[in-house]
Amino acid sequence: MKLTVGQAVVRFLASQWTERDGVEQRTIAGCFGIFGHGNVAGIGQALLQAQRTGAAGTDTVDLPYHLARNEQGMVHAAAGFARMKNRLSTMACTASIGPGSTNMITGAALATVNRLPVLLLPSDVFATRAASPVLQELEDPRSYDISVNDAFRPVSRFFDRIWRPEQLPSALLAALRVLTDPAETGAVTLCLPQDVQAEAYDFPDALFAKRVWHVARPVAEPVAVQRAAEVIRNAERPLLIAGGGVIYSEASAELDQFARLTGIPVADTQAGKGALSWDHPNSVGGVGATGTPVANRLARDADVIIGVGTRYSDFTTASRTAFRNPDVKFVNINVTGFDAAKQSAFPIVADARAGLSELLPALDGKQFPTGYRVGVAEWQVAVDSAYHMGHSPLPAQAEVIGAVNEACAARDVVVQAAGSMPGDLQLLWRSNDPKQYHVEYGYSCMGFEIAGALGIKMADPSREVYALVGDGSYLMMSQEIVTAVSEGIKLIVVLVQNHGFASIGALSESLGSQRFGTSYRYRGATGDYDGGYLPVDLAANAESLGASVIRCRTIADLRDGLKRAREADRLTVVHIETDPLSPVPSSESWWDVPVPEISDLSSTQAAREVYDAAKRDQRHYL
Repeated sequence: MKLTVGQAVVRFLASQWTERDGVEQRTIAGCFGIFGHGNVAGIGQALLQAQRTGAAGTDTVDLPYHLARNEQGMVHAAAGFARMKNRLSTMACTASIGPGSTNMITGAALATVNRLPVLLLPSDVFATRAASPVLQELEDPRSYDISVNDAFRPVSRFFDRIWRPEQLPSALLAALRVLTDPAETGAVTLCLPQDVQAEAYDFPDALFAKRVWHVARPVAEPVAVQRAAEVIRNAERPLLIAGGGVIYSEASAELDQFARLTGIPVADTQAGKGALSWDHPNSVGGVGATGTPVANRLARDADVIIGVGTRYSDFTTASRTAFRNPDVKFVNINVTGFDAAKQSAFPIVADARAGLSELLPALDGKQFPTGYRVGVAEWQVAVDSAYHMGHSPLPAQAEVIGAVNEACAARDVVVQAAGSMPGDLQLLWRSNDPKQYHVEYGYSCMGFEIAGALGIKMADPSREVYALVGDGSYLMMSQEIVTAVSEGIKLIVVLVQNHGFASIGALSESLGSQRFGTSYRYRGATGDYDGGYLPVDLAANAESLGASVIRCRTIADLRDGLKRAREADRLTVVHIETDPLSPVPSSESWWDVPVPEISDLSSTQAAREVYDAAKRDQRHYL
């Protein structure tokens, strides 16, 4: 079949399917893109041809195209789509040579850190070098085979550059192998030189036949299960930590049964929240630096930690101060051996659903005390208080979260990524569904929220999607509002204005740096940003991008605004100003951010004393 490389890429991707548990879906559901001179005549022409002629002369579009407004944003949207699809389907992203492509690097890092499959197709310099140096080419005097796209290598799980059409089949197959492997997945980058994209070649027909990638559920080695079961049977105070792997493997029912039959309390990570409903009798909420005090007290005393589908980030382990029992042991169930072995654990390398199903009978009916439920009930009273504290004159961020939480139906989705809100959300949010809570906290990337929400809504249009975004994140990246409007995709964007970087401001203050450089204010007479607030109207900005806007002053206004936004049929931004200094309950935990050992500032000196005291609880597990 004689096709250009661009046409071959599109036709191949349209023929790829993923299957798990007998359910098939497209591996690559569509393609986000922004065209420039590097891809307009290659991948761009191929997408146009697919749009106009269909697949093999049918009315079916080979690969639906979606025009994005920011290259980083479209990768975030692909990541949100992939997470919503439990990593079984994703989107491709095409960009032009130079800044168009390098803009995608941040999104690539986010996808790889979060173990989410995205396919990146950055354009590249001329393979023939006939016109070199071309516009936007990086000239490296050490070698002619280096381009700016080599920066994708460390943030990609698979990287290749297609110098010749003959190389395309093997590269495409390798790319799909990684995208569909839960243990290997992340960003996959195929660099496409702009001249090669337009070059024709006789490709084998078999390359474009329907190919189904079977996503297995690896089962555990029986001996590994028995070793782990013995450790748990001998425990007195075990704690299970549910990570994102529980949700991706659709193991909530198995986790529910495991918890009910053993009595073991279940805490969750940012990626794992919702694996059990908040009101499940064994659910104790988030664990770690932004977790609940109930979960963190259990973690401090636990003699066995059972980690299921978690990678143990520093927030989950409270920078390795969460688990203080001197004899604590770890049992990890994870599809990735790299994560299963963390904390010198007894590893069970398996799919989360399969691993839980195999581990439960090996416990021989062992049951543990459930006295922790009293503490959970007391904590829920504290959450109610935070949700309805009546803070004035401006409302508290916790009240905004409470209003959104109470406005959400069980299948609605909240999206967040960076700032102080992820911490408040893990601490306070009551999740009713495994797909309700989508907080990107692996890379904690400002600007993810609106773009990620777009991908989530595209993955499941039946759900209402709330993007909860602060003014700092909004200013970083709000362009995909335009994409959503152009596609007729409804989102509810809750825009929280607190005049600066509230999270870093609070962190700065706790570290003795006095909130320096974290406020959006005029530069005052002292030389610092301590003048009046800037006259920035983000609600008007959102309106200029095509969104409907509802301005709120009070929590009562917000509740009414959320109701109106839910009833609307188009993207709506609900704007509210909050007090950046408003209180939230304590997690009774810690996060390691170093404080200078010496300083002329008394605030920094005091913070260093607190830091040294906390540091003494830090452990390095073998």
